[in-house]
Amino acid sequence: MRKKVVIGNWKMNMTAEEAKNFLRFMSVEVKDDEVEVGFAVPYTALWASIDAVRDNEYIGIAAQNVHFEPRGAYTGEISVEMLKEAGVKYCIIGHSERRQYFNETDEAVNKKAKVLLENGITPVICVGETLEEREANVHMGRIEDQIRKAIDNIDVRFVDKIIIAYEPIWAIGTGKTASKEQAEEMCSHIRYNVAKMYGLNVADNVRIQYGGSVNESNAKELFEMPNIDGALVGGASLKPTFTNIIKAAR
Repeated sequence: MRKKVVIGNWKMNMTAEEAKNFLRFMSVEVKDDEVEVGFAVPYTALWASIDAVRDNEYIGIAAQNVHFEPRGAYTGEISVEMLKEAGVKYCIIGHSERRQYFNETDEAVNKKAKVLLENGITPVICVGETLEEREANVHMGRIEDQIRKAIDNIDVRFVDKIIIAYEPIWAIGTGKTASKEQAEEMCSHIRYNVAKMYGLNVADNVRIQYGGSVNESNAKELFEMPNIDGALVGGASLKPTFTNIIKAAR
């Protein structure tokens, strides 16, 4: 049975000091391994965050991006070796904001996924469609294309270590949430496409999250869906009540 995984994506929020204080609180609240819990913090807060949860084996720290090259003249970028040295457990790649504002491509996501897996860091691969694509009824094909390119030619031994986060772009930070039926339909579609590439046994072990205005009010009904294995949570993960979303996944 797939363990639920709930990861908070803080985006460009929280200083190192703020992160440390918040995560110390969370360390008191998260005391078991019924649900896998992670926090994707800003780069400047990585070391402080990892130190804050050092004595809590149930919380992992995530980076919000990585470069696929090991080193070089890439001003402002962070390598996988740097993340590994810090002790990062997960790394978000392909988030719609990275795609929209920083021109991140499916091909870049694929390269990042490979280098993360090779270094023992779990990639959280984000996929999602715009409202226009959904209304034009091309959303299923759009997600299929993103999945196919993102996990292309990855060693089959590593595929079930990937986490895929379905985040409809029209639901991110808007207060709109896909219905549980819409979210389940797409997460099932994602699993089907992983199975087409790597077989049913592998696909059945891949964890698929839903993301997009997840909060303590809608989390439980989403988590009850058979193909939704947790959530990638934005704004709600910056509040102490994030613990209620974690509890809903138990």
